[in-house]
Amino acid sequence: MKTILEGTQIKKVYHTGGTTFEALKGIDLQIQEGEFVGIMGPSGSGKTTLLNVLSTIDQATSGEILINGEDIVKMNDDTLALFRRNHLGFVFQDYNLLDTLTVKENIALPLTSSKVKETDINRCVLELAKKFGIDHILHQFPYQISGGQKQRCAASRAIITNPSVIFADEPTGALDSKAATDLLESMQALNTQDHATILLVTHDAFAASYCKRVIFIKDGEIYKELLREDLGRRRPFFQQIVSIMSEVSGGMIDDII
Repeated sequence: MKTILEGTQIKKVYHTGGTTFEALKGIDLQIQEGEFVGIMGPSGSGKTTLLNVLSTIDQATSGEILINGEDIVKMNDDTLALFRRNHLGFVFQDYNLLDTLTVKENIALPLTSSKVKETDINRCVLELAKKFGIDHILHQFPYQISGGQKQRCAASRAIITNPSVIFADEPTGALDSKAATDLLESMQALNTQDHATILLVTHDAFAASYCKRVIFIKDGEIYKELLREDLGRRRPFFQQIVSIMSEVSGGMIDDII
């Protein structure tokens, strides 16, 4: 299996008001092509910082980050912007949709500056919209649809360029339980059927249970990794996630009376 993303001794240090805070303390990790990986940890653990430096949103203080064999740490701003546009997809908690564009136009946006033919763009948009169950709202505007539909629109937009990695930062955080489940099932299908590589940051054990592997972060370091052994059942994996999150947060689940 091909390694799509590899980080070696990733460090991130913040300097604020004369104080120094080491958010990431030399993290090593590998993400294989076609994996669905979750990153979990308590507040302040460094999980979002890790996602940000892996996804080029922020820059690591030191270390090496290879995506498709290219070291993003050494890229200048222009090269990085082009690499981000061509190779990475993003799904955020707050959707980031343009209210002046229809759902169809929002999904197609990453391709509008490319040389892709309009007929091919329309075909790609329709295929993705069907996968995410939003093909019936393509001509509506974001302010006319639900939060769950907005997030599925954002997810469709993130993958229309067929990115090497999709980075999802708390994508279910603003959704109700049904909308969250719909989104997670669509992402799981995207991973299993289309072999999309997804990296998901979440605080929610239910969301993480859709992943094939979960990396737990504590105090800027990898605390533990958990592999989902039975891909047909999520409940045992969910229970393991809850137990480890209890440890990471400072307690043991067996200590609870």
